[in-house]
Amino acid sequence: MWKEFKEFVLKGNVMSLAIGIIIGAAFTAIVTSLVDDILIPVIGMITGGIDFAALHVVVGSATLYYGAFIGAVINFILIALVVFLMVKGINKVYRKKEEEQEVRKCTYCFQEVDELATRCPHCTSVLRTV
Repeated sequence: MWKEFKEFVLKGNVMSLAIGIIIGAAFTAIVTSLVDDILIPVIGMITGGIDFAALHVVVGSATLYYGAFIGAVINFILIALVVFLMVKGINKVYRKKEEEQEVRKCTYCFQEVDELATRCPHCTSVLRTV
């Protein structure tokens, strides 16, 4: 059982997930600081000195801090934007690699064939030379 657990934990997917969570938590702290310490004060100056963190409304005996919610929404938008840009960049790199590795296909059965082949190994048709 210990051996199975060790194999499970040391698999690439589990380790990648753990690393992603750790980096994500650190990144979230950076973005939260960016929003709370830089963007919200700037937005406050633009809107006439409003302190978003202190914005609240009292409903009966409950206090609703909608300013903190605005900060959380800005955090989410920034994190989503950065993740989107990262994924877009990674996809661009992978697309370039796929384009570089252009695969030759049989003109009859459309299966992949070796670029030096003269006959298709799947349908045995004679391949046209390019």
